Amino acid sequence: MRTTFLILFFLVLASAKSQMLLVPDQVFDGETLHSNWVVLVTENRITFAGPAADLKNSGSYKKKEFKGMTLMPGIIEGHSHLLLHPYNETEWNDQVLKESPVERAVRGVVHAKKSLMAGITTMRDLGAEGAGYTDVYLKKTIEDGIIPGPRLLVAGPAIVATGAYGPKGFHDGITVPLGAEPVSGKAEAIKEVRTQLGHGANFIKIYADYRWGKDEPSQPTFLQEEIDAMVATATSAGRYVVAHAGTPEGMRRAILGGVETIEHGDGGTMEIFKMMKEKGVGLCPTLAAGDAIERYKGWKKGKEPDTDRIVKKKKSFKMALESGVDIVFGGDVGVYSHGENYRELELMVEYGMQPLNVLRSATSVNARIFHLNELGRIQENFLADIIAVEGNPVKDIKKMRGVTFVMKDGVVYKD
Repeated sequence: MRTTFLILFFLVLASAKSQMLLVPDQVFDGETLHSNWVVLVTENRITFAGPAADLKNSGSYKKKEFKGMTLMPGIIEGHSHLLLHPYNETEWNDQVLKESPVERAVRGVVHAKKSLMAGITTMRDLGAEGAGYTDVYLKKTIEDGIIPGPRLLVAGPAIVATGAYGPKGFHDGITVPLGAEPVSGKAEAIKEVRTQLGHGANFIKIYADYRWGKDEPSQPTFLQEEIDAMVATATSAGRYVVAHAGTPEGMRRAILGGVETIEHGDGGTMEIFKMMKEKGVGLCPTLAAGDAIERYKGWKKGKEPDTDRIVKKKKSFKMALESGVDIVFGGDVGVYSHGENYRELELMVEYGMQPLNVLRSATSVNARIFHLNELGRIQENFLADIIAVEGNPVKDIKKMRGVTFVMKDGVVYKD
């Protein structure tokens, strides 16, 4: 009898679900800010989000209070490079040429943890930049619980037009590793897309324009038929394509080809942005990368007038906002320090976007655009990716610098 009782007791314990009631000052649910809300997490799911008075038996749950804080969905970073580190530490060429994939993987482990601790629970990594499929393996080690880090969506090596990418500056007798895989023609493009998908890329990144020579302005790279073929190949496999593009023609070809997001878009015109809006293509402006690069060149922000690059970026971002195109939060982090993803949030506000819309971009909008149907919202049945910040980031976006609590998939990583 005693043995039977103990067995039943432990079976009940094993079947009991872990529950935690989160009680903050306010909740940003991915769309709207709410006061007097509570959030119930059961194992790795949100099982209630709403007014405290509407939760039955609220006194029976283990509570965690967040006084003076805002609870919100985990941030979804849209454009990162976990295998890169700031260019003022080591130039991009030297990272590609002199740092082994092993060293870069170790750096990636550190960067992944820093990102998670900063409230980034999901991250889209836009290319290994010469490190092969190291990003795919980094993703696997996170999923296997070997290292802590955000949930990753990875592009693998990315694809460029033959001759259009770097590192450059070597004579033709020397073979150097490139920052992406070069292709020419539809056949090669199709084969490379299939190769990268087969090696674990979640989506395909292409470079629709780039500098053909040192210090030259960017020009379109792929022909329309090549872009069309790569998008068709990825789409038939249930994946999608994103495009690095900053020239009007490069952007136009990528949009017509069916890419889902344009990365950078510095030279976008109102016509191009309206085309993106019409076709449902999102813009990831990467404001923080341009800001960082200008500082590396010696620009003293706030003490000197804006550089030409910054002036043009502010102008194109304003046009993008006016067009109504979806804005994807993504700062090209890796150009600057991982864990400082808040820089992009602050610049989005500085350049004219309302804080509430910035927070939507970093949560529910990115979730929708990236096909993450269970993320980006504090809502019943969604995955429990939840962070907390001091104060109210809708009133002051700089509050996003102080993430005090991080939960990913129901597991608390920072408290």
